Amino acid sequence: MKITVMGSGGVGGYFGARLAAAGNDVTFVSRGTQLAAMRESGLRLDSDIGQLHLNPVNVVADAREIPAADAIIFAVKLGDTEGAAESLKSLVGKGAVVYTFQNGVESTERIGRVVGPGAVVPGVARIAAHIIEPGVIRQAGNFARIDFAEADSKPSARSAAFLKVCKDAGIDANVCPNIGRELWMKFAMLAPHAAMTALTRGPIGPVRSNPKSRALLQSLVEETVAVGAALKTGVGPDDAAKVMQGYDAMPKGFLASMAHDILAGKPIEVEHLSGVVVRLGKESSVPTPSHTFITQALAPFANGKPQV
Repeated sequence: MKITVMGSGGVGGYFGARLAAAGNDVTFVSRGTQLAAMRESGLRLDSDIGQLHLNPVNVVADAREIPAADAIIFAVKLGDTEGAAESLKSLVGKGAVVYTFQNGVESTERIGRVVGPGAVVPGVARIAAHIIEPGVIRQAGNFARIDFAEADSKPSARSAAFLKVCKDAGIDANVCPNIGRELWMKFAMLAPHAAMTALTRGPIGPVRSNPKSRALLQSLVEETVAVGAALKTGVGPDDAAKVMQGYDAMPKGFLASMAHDILAGKPIEVEHLSGVVVRLGKESSVPTPSHTFITQALAPFANGKPQV
């Protein structure tokens, strides 16, 4: 299968590399030092699941340089969504399908407004991975999974075809029966995890073990689940406890990607995570004081390290 990977960070770089190693025709779209490193020495996965070094690797600076694709893995930062989607219009016009594995719960709609809603398949990536140096992605833990399905969760030939190439590449992949619930269950874990590890500049272990910080974490989870329930996404009040159990099962050293970004002085996705909970909470009359606090506390860092 001809696959374009839009964004070569932890998610796109990892899954794209696995697909390329399995013999698929994969072209990565990257920029800056990551682009330069991939051109010079390929892409390396420092992975607990299995080391991999692709060299050479097909990589371009702009998706408009790619003549055609069957599938597009969309994994750019949320702030880059519309610009990245705009560069894919030609590929989509020739029949490419966009599989989005971004954070948050609004990716499908945002991309669809640019390339057409029928060309986008929503998905969820569950992986702890980030760029540790240009051209090198560190994946931690024994899980790296993607779930996806058509927006209406009905079976389709294109989702079945993409599932097969993922399975053939040894990727833990699944076409799920209720993609709306999957998106919100991940969001209910991701947004609070991102909020707390970015706020504390540290991993989940101390956050969950301290009674005071754990109380804030739980409040963030409960608010997210309450908003999702009000919007009839498939989550319910009992899911908050399931999310907290998930935190307790995490390795204590796990940092969300937003925490890695704030430590590196990069722009962070707070307005697309906690900010979205706040906005959707207002629209559905669900109070979100804890997420409001997070958006206020992290506001100076939204666009990267603030100038002093």
